[in-house]
Amino acid sequence: MTRFGTGRTPAARSTTALLAALALCGITGCATDSPTAVVGQTDDAGITAGVKAALLGDASLKANEIDVDTDLGVVKLSGFVSSADDVAAAAAAARTVRGVRSVRNELRLK
Repeated sequence: MTRFGTGRTPAARSTTALLAALALCGITGCATDSPTAVVGQTDDAGITAGVKAALLGDASLKANEIDVDTDLGVVKLSGFVSSADDVAAAAAAARTVRGVRSVRNELRLK
């Protein structure tokens, strides 16, 4: 059965509409992160850089042996240091950085 003026059957129109809807769903599924997620990632990168700078600013620490990771403002310190005082100093330095919500200190003694 053909409708006047369209040249298409109802089934063809339904199929076209379904394909268009699926294409839109596929496009939105490939969209980038939300602006909030991107801001969070940027903030975490800035916090990580700030903590690394703070560690470098403490001459008693071997900052190149300390890894810094940040997720949603939670800083994780890992790696090896020479003394318990260095463990405490690294955590204290990390806490001075703006945006740090908490510090997970996983530093180990050599």
